[in-house]
Amino acid sequence: MADSDSPLDSAGILLAGTAGWLERLAERIDSDTAGTVHTAETAANALDAVRDGLVDCVVTAYALDETTGVELVEAVRSEESAVPVLLGTANGNETIASDAIASGVTDYIVVTEPIDRTVDTVLNRTEEALRTTSQADVQRDRAQQFDAVFNDTQTATWVLDPDGTLVRANERAREMIDVDAEAVLGEPFWTLPWWSQTAAMQDDVRQLVEETRDGTAGNSILSEPPDSESQRVIDLSVRPVENERGDLTSIVIRGVEITERVSLERDLRQSEELHRVTLNNMTDTVLITDEDGEYTYVCPNVHFIFGYTAAEIRDGGTIDDLLGEDLFDRDELAATGSLKNIECTATDKAGREHTLLVNVRAVDIQGGKFLYSCRDITKRKQREEALATLQELARGFLYAGTHDEIAQHIVEDSPSALDLEATAIYLFDADTNELRPATHSQTMRDLHGPLPRIHADGDSLPGYAFIEGTALFFDDVHEADRLENRATDLRSAGYVPLGDHGIFVAGSPDVAAFDDVTRELADLLAATAEAALDRVRRESQLRAQDRQLQQQNEQLTALNRINETIRAIDRAIVQAETRDEIDHTVSELLTSDERFSFAWIGGVDSTTDTLEPRAWAGDEQGYLDSQKFTVDASGTEPAGKTAATGDVTMVPNVATNLREDEWRADALTRDFMSVLSIPLVYNDLTHGVLTVYADTRDAFDETARAVLAELGETIASALSAIERKNALLTTSLTRVAFEIDDETFILSRLARVADCTLSYQGGVQQTTDGSYVFVTVEDAVVETVAAAASELAGIDDVRQISEESDGGVLRLGLARPFLALELADHGAVFREATADATSTTLTIDVPDSIDVRNISQLVDEAFSDVELHSKQTFDQAAEHDVYSRFLSDLTERQLEVVQTAYYSGFFESPRESTGEDVATMLDISPPAFYQHVRTVQRKLFTTLFEEQSVSVAASGDRVQ
Repeated sequence: MADSDSPLDSAGILLAGTAGWLERLAERIDSDTAGTVHTAETAANALDAVRDGLVDCVVTAYALDETTGVELVEAVRSEESAVPVLLGTANGNETIASDAIASGVTDYIVVTEPIDRTVDTVLNRTEEALRTTSQADVQRDRAQQFDAVFNDTQTATWVLDPDGTLVRANERAREMIDVDAEAVLGEPFWTLPWWSQTAAMQDDVRQLVEETRDGTAGNSILSEPPDSESQRVIDLSVRPVENERGDLTSIVIRGVEITERVSLERDLRQSEELHRVTLNNMTDTVLITDEDGEYTYVCPNVHFIFGYTAAEIRDGGTIDDLLGEDLFDRDELAATGSLKNIECTATDKAGREHTLLVNVRAVDIQGGKFLYSCRDITKRKQREEALATLQELARGFLYAGTHDEIAQHIVEDSPSALDLEATAIYLFDADTNELRPATHSQTMRDLHGPLPRIHADGDSLPGYAFIEGTALFFDDVHEADRLENRATDLRSAGYVPLGDHGIFVAGSPDVAAFDDVTRELADLLAATAEAALDRVRRESQLRAQDRQLQQQNEQLTALNRINETIRAIDRAIVQAETRDEIDHTVSELLTSDERFSFAWIGGVDSTTDTLEPRAWAGDEQGYLDSQKFTVDASGTEPAGKTAATGDVTMVPNVATNLREDEWRADALTRDFMSVLSIPLVYNDLTHGVLTVYADTRDAFDETARAVLAELGETIASALSAIERKNALLTTSLTRVAFEIDDETFILSRLARVADCTLSYQGGVQQTTDGSYVFVTVEDAVVETVAAAASELAGIDDVRQISEESDGGVLRLGLARPFLALELADHGAVFREATADATSTTLTIDVPDSIDVRNISQLVDEAFSDVELHSKQTFDQAAEHDVYSRFLSDLTERQLEVVQTAYYSGFFESPRESTGEDVATMLDISPPAFYQHVRTVQRKLFTTLFEEQSVSVAASGDRVQ
């Protein structure tokens, strides 16, 4: 037997030939391993399986149809040299063995008795062949991976024997020397031309190789002498290669030239100190002077602050001429080493004054003693002053309650922050998709004229800035393509979005009035205004949400009251025993908490076509006597309309259209202000109408409507349950027969398609997979009918149960619910159905507790062209009770088994089907089938004998 890590578990084994030992081998592979067995009787079939890549190993007998196993081996080797092939024969000789070996067979096996010993041998040798092949594949893959690494064009690679002699060198290593690399193969590695420049290099290489021979990897940096032509620096790494036993088999050395990297590191170290000091202290402009203030270093970017070049700074005098005298106290600097944040003013080359923040540090760098780092804070100073103004403006926003008030604050206070007098605010009107001018300064009106409403698109500058959400600034707005007013006297202009609220516009009659600080402040002003506008909108939304929440709380309170009533009704109707009890309980509970004034339930009288009250509660005030509730879909009282349409009818305000409907005046005189009428329908069968009246308008919202509509379904379901229970308790029933002409009935459609007669004798199996019925086929071949049934869309599964000369029995799996299930929901029994090519007859048993008219209505709604054929009443007495008790004691699986056995002829004498045949039909084992049959028989006899005992006991009681 193969071990747990056997390659047989994941292999596909091809067995070629028909020898008996191969069959036994296949059984062993299937039972002892997880491998896959493929068989081929001929060499051609076996070769096809090899070509298709289905197998990992071939085991063949010597004797094959029209050929031999040796010829098969030769054919396999011509297609796939790596697949192992084992040949076994019971009549082997030296000639056959020699031919097999010559053909490339992996192993040759002599088949001897007992066969199981030979099978064990074949299994073991097959496993070994697969393992050997797998190891060969791994070694080949590793060799390919090594070749890929070895042939790296950027890295020199050498392979040495364990004694350190050179065996192999790649192309990159060959390029590093001027001599023929082949000529030095077999020489000690440290004596080769690569390391011949100095004895020190040779010693380093020899020591590195010697350490590696002890099993230790090493690394070394080798530098060629300074007087060599290339002066190369090589990073040499050495790794030992060991076999499975840990013996050293070879040494691999890899070398990477790092000359350029070493050169860069050397140059970097030479300038490291100067760069570290200057870069660590650089902010904007860096200057270094000696004790007398003369410059020893001027940074190249000095012109950004002062406008002078480095040469002009040097020629312009000392540091005192640039930053002013007595900038710092030298004694204090000597004591602390550095002075920070010294504020001073300086004039640039153009005569503009700058505010500077200067740090001074005592240094000793190439003659320099003082390092000055200067930062221009002119704009920061301007920004600080403007920010103070914006802070005051933001405080004003806190007291604004509308968007227009905030817009007015911006226009009034922005000139002091931006130093721009022409300002305006556009607010977005979502209803018209326009930007409306909310407010503007007088200067804006004087320069630009009246501000019109602007459509929110990209055709104008305000519209484009708003849609894109991007601030636009122009040194001269007349150069802009989207300028909507070419007559404007504005030159500089900025358009800054206020989020999705609108646009802030600022301008000046001067060109280039917006510097970096002004633009930044305009953005900040807009952001502050946007936050204030967001606050106002949020507060407005919160107020609206508070109102909505209050309304929802009121609705929730009302809904909770309704739900409490519904729960009470649910509990009551579960315990109810009669329909009258359900009707009265529902009416009384709906009106008990005074939410609803009046409620009643009525049923349809088909003879008068009116709705007759069955139960009511609340303040009725004679309303039911004042109305005739005609079943009419238009112009009638809501109850009658619901009875006609089957839909919920809601009247929010009875006073609406008071003169059009007579019932409205009668309702208003009794303070019935709103009405809701709900159909009591379960499985398409109407059990009446529930109508509720309230003394307030709009008492029924959509939530109340949905909850009460669901209550109607619950009431109808409870009424149906009462009818079903009464049907089980009564023995008197009416048997009605209908003739239908409707191809939607699956039996009618199948009978016409197959041109046969089908009969259904009752009984339907409802499983998790669907509904199953047994039908008897007459006047046709049962296989033909089964084939026709399998083509119908309404049938998911067809199974032939029995066959006779002119018919048989089929079990049909139906795609849609069968009529018997819907009838059972209403307490009726689908007793029989007979269908032929021209007509279909349905027979239904209706207990006395069920209204036959309801069942007739159900059939009329299920089929078109329905005609009542007959109706008779009889008493099924005790046998109904025995039959019902027996069926209720069976499981669905037991009923399915015994029905299949019955229709297949298992109980006939002689039997038409064996137990094994029936078990095959049901996809179960024969023992399971017999167990089910015995269980059903025991339950049947138990029911019969217990019934007989009860009858005898009852008779004895009467005799006494």
